[in-house]
Amino acid sequence: MKKLFFTAALLMGSFGLFAQNNASQEAANPSGPNVFTTVKEVPYTSIKDQANSGTCWSYSGIGFLESEALRMGKPSVDLSEMFVVSHSYKDKGEKYVRMHGKLNYGQGGSFYDVLYVLKHYGLVPQEVMPGLNYGTDKNMHSELADGAQAFLNEIIKNPNGKLTTAWERAYDGIIDSYLGTAPEKFMYKGKQYTPESFAKSLSLNADDYISLTSYTHHPFYSAFPLEIEDNWRWSSSYNLPLDEFMQVMDNAIDNGYSIAWGTDVSENGFTRDGIGILADVGAIETKGSDQDRWVGLSRAGKIAEIRKMIEQADCPEIEVTQEYRQKCFDNYTLTDDHGMQIVGKAKNQIGREFFIVKNSWGETGKYKGIWYASRNFVAGRTMNYVVHKDAIPGAIAKKLGIKNKYNK
Repeated sequence: MKKLFFTAALLMGSFGLFAQNNASQEAANPSGPNVFTTVKEVPYTSIKDQANSGTCWSYSGIGFLESEALRMGKPSVDLSEMFVVSHSYKDKGEKYVRMHGKLNYGQGGSFYDVLYVLKHYGLVPQEVMPGLNYGTDKNMHSELADGAQAFLNEIIKNPNGKLTTAWERAYDGIIDSYLGTAPEKFMYKGKQYTPESFAKSLSLNADDYISLTSYTHHPFYSAFPLEIEDNWRWSSSYNLPLDEFMQVMDNAIDNGYSIAWGTDVSENGFTRDGIGILADVGAIETKGSDQDRWVGLSRAGKIAEIRKMIEQADCPEIEVTQEYRQKCFDNYTLTDDHGMQIVGKAKNQIGREFFIVKNSWGETGKYKGIWYASRNFVAGRTMNYVVHKDAIPGAIAKKLGIKNKYNK
C-alpha cells in the first residue's frame, strides 16, 4: 500500500513537473500566443457596456474621471454616462441649429464633452440617472439620435419665416423622454447633492485636464482644435513631437495616472479578442519566406491568416515615425472612431511593450473587457489623449506653457 502510494506520488510529481515545464515553454515561445505580464497598473472601476450607442467617448471619459477620484483617495463611484450624453445632446442641438445644420450631429463626441459637462453642469451617480427611459435594459440610441436630428432638420427649414421660442424646449423634451431629466438635486448615501456639489465632493476640476496630440500640420508646442468631426465643440489639443507625446503617456502610467485615449480601431491588428497590434501586413506575408500559403487566397482568406498572426507574440509591426502619423491622418487611414481608457503597461514573453486598456464593450474577449495595445499601435493610431496636468513631465509642461506641480 505504501509502495503504491509512493509510486503514485512519484508519477504525480513527474506529471506536475512536466506540466510546469510545458507551461514555461509555452510562455517563452516567441512564435506562440501572447502571454502578458503586468508591469504597472493604476486603479480603475468596473468594465461597462455602451451597448448599441455611439457613446464610447462618454464611457471612457467617465471611467477616466472615476479613476481620478480613486487616485485622489475618494471612494469608488459609478458615475452616470447618460448625464453627460444628455447635456451634450442638448448643447449640440443648439449649436446645430445655429450652424444651420452644418455641424456633425451623430452619436459621437470627444473627451472634452465630458470635461465641459463636469465644469458647467457637474456629475451624478449612475443610480440617479441610468438613462434607460425607452423600454430596454441596455443603451439603444439609433432611434433617439435619428429622431432628434430629424426634428432639428425640420426646425432649420424655418417654416414660419423665423424661429419660434418653443423649438428648444421641444427638442430638450425629446432628449429627456429617452434619457430622463437631469436632476437639480438628489440624495446619495444619505446626503443631498446638486450635480455641481457632487462633482466637487470628488475633487474633480475640469481645468486640471489637458488634451495632447502629435501632428506636423500645426506647430509643435502650440494648441489647435483637432480637425475631426466629433470635435463639435472645437476644443483645442496641445501638439507634441511623437517622442514627447509617448513620454507623457509613460510618465502618466508610471506615476499612477490613467489616460483617456482616443484612437482608431479599424486596423486589422485591433482584434475583437483583446489585442491591438500595428501589424506590418507586408512583413507578415513574407515572414519566414513561406509565401505558398498566400497564393490563391481570397481577400477574406488573407485577412483570416493575418488575424492568426496578430495573436502571435512575434507578429511583425510597423515602426512608427512622425511622418507615418501625419500621412495616415492626411489620407484618412488614421481616423477618430473609438475612445477607451489606458490603465497600465505590460510586456509579452519576448519583451514587447503593451498598454493595458479598459474598453466599454462589456466583459467580452479573452481578457474580459481588457485589451492589450502594443506601444507601436498606440504611437501610430492615437488621435489624442487626455491626462491630468500633473502627469506631464516638468520640461514638457514648460514648453507648453502649462503650470503643474513640476512647473510652477
